[in-house]
Amino acid sequence: MDLENQRRVKELTEKYGAENIVVVLGGAEAEAAGLAAETVTAGDPTFAGPLAGVQLGLAVYHIFELKEQVDAEIYEEQISMMEMVLDVPAINAEVGNMRDSHSKYGK
Repeated sequence: MDLENQRRVKELTEKYGAENIVVVLGGAEAEAAGLAAETVTAGDPTFAGPLAGVQLGLAVYHIFELKEQVDAEIYEEQISMMEMVLDVPAINAEVGNMRDSHSKYGK
C-alpha cells in the first residue's frame, strides 16, 4: 500500500473511528493483498509509511470476498474477468488470514 493511501486510511480512521471503516482491496496478487491487509490491521510491516507501528485493526476484505454484496451486473462488468485469470482462493486466504489474525472489527 503506497504512502498516500496509508495517510488517507489513517486520516479517515481518525475522523470516523476504526469501527466505522471497512477497507476493500483489489490487489492482483495474494502477497500484495496480504501486505496491504496487514498494513491496515497490524501496521506497515516495512516501517516506511504513516501506518508504521500503527495498529488500526480495521475490517479488511478483498473485493472477491464481497461478491455476494456487490450488484451482480456491476460485478460481472467490472470484476468477473479478473476472477478468471487470478488465483482467487490464494488472494482470499491471504487477506482472510491477516483479517483473522489482526482485525478488531472484521471477523
